[in-house]
Amino acid sequence: MTNAGKRFLAFDLGAESGRAVAAVWRDRQIELEEIHRFPTGATEILGTLYWDVLAFHRALCDALTLYARRFGRRLDGIGVDTWGVDFALLDRTGALVANPVHYRDARTEGMWDEAFRRMPREEIFRRTGIQFMPFNTLYQMLSLVVNRSPWLESARTLLLMPSLFNYFFTGVANAEFTHATTTQLYDPREGKWSEAILAAMEIPRAIFPEIVAPGTILGPLRPRIADEAGLDPVRVIAPATHDTASAVAAVPAAPGDDWAYLSSGTWSLMGIETPEPIINNTVLRENLTNEGGVGRTFRFLKNISGLWMVQECRRRWAKEGHEYSYDDLTQLAGHSRSFAAYLDPDDLLFLNPDSMPAAIAEFCRRTGQRVPETHGEFVRSVLESLALRYREVLDTIRQISGRMIRTLHIVGGGSRNRLLNQFTADALGIPVVAGPSEATALGNVLVQAIACGDLASHAEGRALLRATVALETFEPRDTARWDEAFAQRRAVLARTRE
Repeated sequence: MTNAGKRFLAFDLGAESGRAVAAVWRDRQIELEEIHRFPTGATEILGTLYWDVLAFHRALCDALTLYARRFGRRLDGIGVDTWGVDFALLDRTGALVANPVHYRDARTEGMWDEAFRRMPREEIFRRTGIQFMPFNTLYQMLSLVVNRSPWLESARTLLLMPSLFNYFFTGVANAEFTHATTTQLYDPREGKWSEAILAAMEIPRAIFPEIVAPGTILGPLRPRIADEAGLDPVRVIAPATHDTASAVAAVPAAPGDDWAYLSSGTWSLMGIETPEPIINNTVLRENLTNEGGVGRTFRFLKNISGLWMVQECRRRWAKEGHEYSYDDLTQLAGHSRSFAAYLDPDDLLFLNPDSMPAAIAEFCRRTGQRVPETHGEFVRSVLESLALRYREVLDTIRQISGRMIRTLHIVGGGSRNRLLNQFTADALGIPVVAGPSEATALGNVLVQAIACGDLASHAEGRALLRATVALETFEPRDTARWDEAFAQRRAVLARTRE
């Protein structure tokens, strides 16, 4: 790496909050400093859940000003990553048609049946390799077609969420590879938007922009924005713009294929890196997915509803007058009865309930289990159920890929949950390496650095992280008890299909 002292800014927008993280190279060290954080939750208006993207853009511009005050006028690169599947529509003047709709909005109800009427489920999977989730971009777009939305009639350009913010910054409209692949509208074998699916769904092909690779320099930040922030001219770079792709880019794994990753946060994403997508009937049956990664790799993975359940329990309890930090909840769980209830984190009951504790109680009654009695038991049941779900998914990935996975790397904010890390090692029976917790920001910055010539390759970036980032290893223990719990969970969850 050259030019120590380079400075980059990573914007990482998630489902709960957005952050601006400054990165400075010093003596082959990456020093990160969060300089701004702001909420990104949904805004409900007349029964529809929206993203307030104009407020988010204002927050990004505020972060640029805060950066300049803290570090001065020089900034070598800006990169934006966000959650997946959602999008904005621009009209012929380049203005927003409407605020983008949140993926948890109800507009996609019934869209699976409509999509499969137009093209068989097996054919959609064969052409995309993407798992079926009710909020995928495909079904959001199809809802506009079915309902003859005037938004679609006005649309001239579709921009996925990170590309929208890049457009606000530069005026350049395109889609980045790692994000485009998540839409279930991209054909990874042909390397382009799927003409067949778009035609079958009657979604206009003309609104879909050019797809660019991670590391593409999009252009300079608009002079007016730079001037208002107090910055010299700065490059806007497309990193791996899907937040999970950025997180996986920062997995500090050594070369080889005997490891898997888990990006842990609101969602848990478990998978492996592959040079080509894995698309066959077994993958379809198990509902795994093939999403783009850095260096034209693919993330063969499974989406698992992660710490969302804990977040929603915390939010509900706060409404009831019980204020907990996440550390408080983890401590309560650590001192609570083990295996009080076995949950399926991916049950649709938990997608967006009014009350997560009530949904957990309903699930327990439906499966003949006793409802957890304390807040600690609720949280412990979620964490244990996540660990057991991780085992189930990892077993499937091993069977399909033929890989002997000996280590699991957990990255992202959830890697700070030491109790869940230990549960995961116990359930899987292999070592778990936790860290970095700032994987998404680090992966964002690594790709920017490669684009600017400050890193020679992705492999060099991972080696740098192995040498400089604090990691913690959790060894498995009491695996026999977890083997027993895994069998008990399977029997309990079978009742949901009876």
